[in-house]
Amino acid sequence: MTTTTQDVEMKDNNQTPPQSIVSATTSILQHLKEIAALIDTGSYTKEVRRVARAVRLTVGIRQKLTASVVSSFLDFALGHGSEAHARLSSFVPKSDEHDMEVDTASSIPLAASKHVPVELEVYCYFIVLLFLIDQKKYNEAKACSSASIARLKSLNKRTIDVIASRLYFYYSLSYEMTGDLAEIRGTLLSLHHSATLRHDELGQETLLNLLLRNYLHYNLYDQAEKLRSKAPRFEAHSNQQFCRYLFYLGKIRTIQLEYTDAKESLLQAARKAPVAALGFRVQCNKWAILVRLLLGEIPERSIFMQKGMEKALRPYFELTNAVRIGDLELFRNVQEKFAKTFSEDRTHNLIVRLRHNVIRTGLRNISISYSRISLTDVAQKLRLNSANPVADAESIVAKAIRDGAIDATIDHKNGYMVSKETGDIYSTNEPQNAFNSRIAFCLNMHNEAVRALRFPPNTHREKESEEKRREMKQQEEELAKYMAEEDDDDF
Repeated sequence: MTTTTQDVEMKDNNQTPPQSIVSATTSILQHLKEIAALIDTGSYTKEVRRVARAVRLTVGIRQKLTASVVSSFLDFALGHGSEAHARLSSFVPKSDEHDMEVDTASSIPLAASKHVPVELEVYCYFIVLLFLIDQKKYNEAKACSSASIARLKSLNKRTIDVIASRLYFYYSLSYEMTGDLAEIRGTLLSLHHSATLRHDELGQETLLNLLLRNYLHYNLYDQAEKLRSKAPRFEAHSNQQFCRYLFYLGKIRTIQLEYTDAKESLLQAARKAPVAALGFRVQCNKWAILVRLLLGEIPERSIFMQKGMEKALRPYFELTNAVRIGDLELFRNVQEKFAKTFSEDRTHNLIVRLRHNVIRTGLRNISISYSRISLTDVAQKLRLNSANPVADAESIVAKAIRDGAIDATIDHKNGYMVSKETGDIYSTNEPQNAFNSRIAFCLNMHNEAVRALRFPPNTHREKESEEKRREMKQQEEELAKYMAEEDDDDF
């Protein structure tokens, strides 16, 4: 460490960049070396949790990665002359000389001391890929990710699964950012098949989500549902992947008109998502709002006022207001005003479905306000702009009566809608059903929380062994005491 400090001071005297920049680079590189040591230990002891911890630590420093840091780490982890080093170095831009000099003054290559474990080699692919994507070099990221996938196909170790799942994700992301997502669908299916045969459940989880995203990106909802329904079922290993799965499942259910199941999946995904995943939670809330509107529910105002989501959810707030009022003209205006936003969110088709709900809500308000009203007035209040609005109003009222949306009758002879008196809702089963749904929600949340608890491996065995050891010690003490008493009796 003293040599490194002297080198830095000598460079400062020669008008090199400030010492803070050099020390920051050294600090990040030191973090990477510690992570490499953790992966090396995990590879030797075959502990997956150590490799998983290394990946989590990497996420915290990914924004600080520079070309010089990545190049120096490759030199340290892989060493010059290896095939992996030559391949990965070609993706990293040439770094500044002063950073390299600081690093070489304090680095002893890991590859020079012993054989490089495959976990560390795969981790180097991961580091380079993160750097390229953060630098928005997506074409280079495509080439790097393809090379990493080719390398992973020849490996079958459970200690690699955590890093491999991240490589799968960025492999798909790099192709999505360049608009070539359809090209890798066959590769993803092949990888999912291999992960299933190898019992790599984390890989299966990740690849299933990537395939669902691939299908949904091209609106292939039927294929996505067929894959999802036939994929192996197992307990979720990653909360992030489980949230993505729930979101995609909610979208599929919505398109298939299964709104109740879609609502449950989307709300669960939004609730379980990390607080930092703001964009994901916004998307979940957008779809959940539309599904609740399609179910005839009105979302609470607090949903639209969540921190950091007010601006993104503003179009859906105005849409909800139009549906709540039942004003068809206002609904059309909102639809035209935010047409671009709805198109970008790919929710335009769902909003077209809402027109019927707007009419039904307006009709319900009319039936509550008037005991008897002419069909002509109904057409005017609903703002029906068709060729024969009275006939349309009559058919709409008849369908609403048949579906149970309103409690009324039609006087066809005089052209009136006659509403019946509203009964006491507390005399029906509605309150009981509402309480039942809330209780079921709380019980499901409790069960999921219990299933999500994590414990260190073999904890129960260690506990049992300690108890057995304590019992044996106690038995030995009692035996020794008994023998001592027998000796005393003999004397």
